[in-house]
Amino acid sequence: MKNVDPHTHSPLYGERAINEGALICFDNPSPNRVYEISIDLPEFTCQCPFSGYPDFAVLRLCYQPALKVVELKSIKLYVNSYRNLTISHEEAANRILDDLISVCEPNWMQLEADFNPRGNVHTVVKVSHGIRKPC
Repeated sequence: MKNVDPHTHSPLYGERAINEGALICFDNPSPNRVYEISIDLPEFTCQCPFSGYPDFAVLRLCYQPALKVVELKSIKLYVNSYRNLTISHEEAANRILDDLISVCEPNWMQLEADFNPRGNVHTVVKVSHGIRKPC
């Protein structure tokens, strides 16, 4: 069996955590202040829908929260769930942004997906939501 704990015959604990993970939020401690949160996720992976080859990217998330803030461990597990997903760069960036917007409803959010060059091609997909206010 592949990726199975030999003692339990079940998926490895990391795979279980990823499969059971969900994006969660907590209350913004300063909802009346405009401020930004930046999160870098340097180990994003997915699979090319045309070749099946792995794609690697750095995700850079920046947002201005409204009433909720995204919990960091949940975003880590969520992003790791893309590892074996066959998806284009553009769809991945847009889907991740849509999912984050739906759970935390930020005032403004931007996601930059900076994919490693492959075959002499470097792709950066930048998607955003809302209007950014000065901090």
